[in-house]
Amino acid sequence: MRSRPCFVFIVVILLLVGSGSAYSAEVESILQKSMSETLDTWRDGRYELLFEQLAHRGKTSRETFVNKMRESTTRPACCWQKMEHFRILNEKRTEATVYVKVGLEGAPSSADSVTREFKMTHMDGVWKMQLADILSIAGADGKKKGAAKRHSKKSLQYN
Repeated sequence: MRSRPCFVFIVVILLLVGSGSAYSAEVESILQKSMSETLDTWRDGRYELLFEQLAHRGKTSRETFVNKMRESTTRPACCWQKMEHFRILNEKRTEATVYVKVGLEGAPSSADSVTREFKMTHMDGVWKMQLADILSIAGADGKKKGAAKRHSKKSLQYN
């Protein structure tokens, strides 16, 4: 009789551990699906909808965002090349950090992918990528990559 409570305790622990990993797999699936759908919207050129799917828009207006995205030649790759090696680095109730390789097409540089961390925010019942991340990948964030800053010195002439 003594072994029965011990057995029940072990079964309960195994069920809890198993449900934790199932929860983790479910969260990963939801995050991956949200990111994939966002990249599909971008690839399809539906920038107004893409703007609504993004978090932390800050001072960037819809019109500014849409114009920047239309000027960019970079788009996410299709199909299996779109996202590879997806994994969650950190996940909380309203924020998550994921690490993923995003395949790219039409990038002005020779890079055909970008592998990095992405922050996602849970808002309005869905996980959203950051607007700044999309602009950065698209090369439309206003930063010139690899370009040195030039400072011009004005010489004052005294007459």
